[in-house]
Amino acid sequence: MLPTLVLASSSPWRREILDKLGLPYRTKHPEIDETALANESAAVLVSRLAEEKARAVGRSFPDALVIGSDQVAVLDDQIIGKPGTHDRATEQLKAASGRSVTFLTGLCLLNTRTGHCQVDTVPYQVHFRPLDDDLIEGYLQHEQPYNCAGSFRSEGSGIVLFERLEGDDPNTLVGLPLIRLVRMLEAEGVRPF
Repeated sequence: MLPTLVLASSSPWRREILDKLGLPYRTKHPEIDETALANESAAVLVSRLAEEKARAVGRSFPDALVIGSDQVAVLDDQIIGKPGTHDRATEQLKAASGRSVTFLTGLCLLNTRTGHCQVDTVPYQVHFRPLDDDLIEGYLQHEQPYNCAGSFRSEGSGIVLFERLEGDDPNTLVGLPLIRLVRMLEAEGVRPF
């Protein structure tokens, strides 16, 4: 019998990605403080938060495999958060124009029965084409990606902003590195379908 699979997230995008595996699962929103620690690198931050999310949700599921994930975008060694506003999204896209942004996604699979915890950080590069003001404004009016790190949705119209994408798993860019997750699940005896 399969252990209960729990996604420690309320993200509809992460649920959509996890649905691809054809495994039954539950979701629960993790209640954690996502503030970065002093001098914490982006890679350490996302790994720590992914594990904290899994452990927070895992307390409610004593015999489960809990998936935690967290993501940040990085430009010039600075974390780019969710813009929240049109003006901030405009600033972010202007800064990314003609440049590369690295997305780092922390992934954790916690077996709450055994305490075994697998944690990894998966990178993905987005190379932006040069963006003029009209393209930025038109895109933001169309998509309104104000709750998305980096001010775009690659699974939507954001693709028009890119020169190329570089990484092992396109799901990573949306927030759940599925190729790596499958390996983690298999290490716990769970296979898709």
